[in-house]
Amino acid sequence: MIAKLKGLLDETGTDWAVIDVQGVGYLVHCSAKTLTALGEQGEACTVYTDLQVSENDMRLLGFAEAGERDWFRLLTQVQGVGSKVALAILSALSTGELRDACAGGDAAMVARAQGVGPKLAGRIVNELKDKAGALPGSGSGGGVAGFVVPANSASADAVSALENLGFKPAIAAQAVARAQGELGEDASESELIRVALKRAAG
Repeated sequence: MIAKLKGLLDETGTDWAVIDVQGVGYLVHCSAKTLTALGEQGEACTVYTDLQVSENDMRLLGFAEAGERDWFRLLTQVQGVGSKVALAILSALSTGELRDACAGGDAAMVARAQGVGPKLAGRIVNELKDKAGALPGSGSGGGVAGFVVPANSASADAVSALENLGFKPAIAAQAVARAQGELGEDASESELIRVALKRAAG
């Protein structure tokens, strides 16, 4: 089984990426969160993987963090949750938000994911609430992977601008965090939005 790939980001699509590992291209299906985290085409990247084999299909799922992969495996154990639905949930919610939703019985938060109705969201929360605390989460609210958005700041305004353009809160915050890291603490709102849009759009 393939557990991890380390190579160059060769190509990306709406829910997939091709990772070039010493001349071999691996097609991996990813959440929007992972696609954003992989970086630019041609850059070095690492993805944690899960290989799913069915009667007529074999696919490799890729994740930017091992914790996201752990959540994917847990989600797909729930009846009615296949790889596509699990990736949709991980695109809509950060691992921290997902952990908090399951631990707190907040089915409405899980139902925000595309293709997840109230009934399925309730089942996910009920089945995973006792396991949620044992799994990693990057925290909820404005922090993504250790990045905290200060209120009334250029970065907060940039995150809000990306959300208004239709990006999920987790994606917007992560993209602005990466832009902030590249441009520095004194970057203006317009500079952050310009760079963050490139990162969020992949």
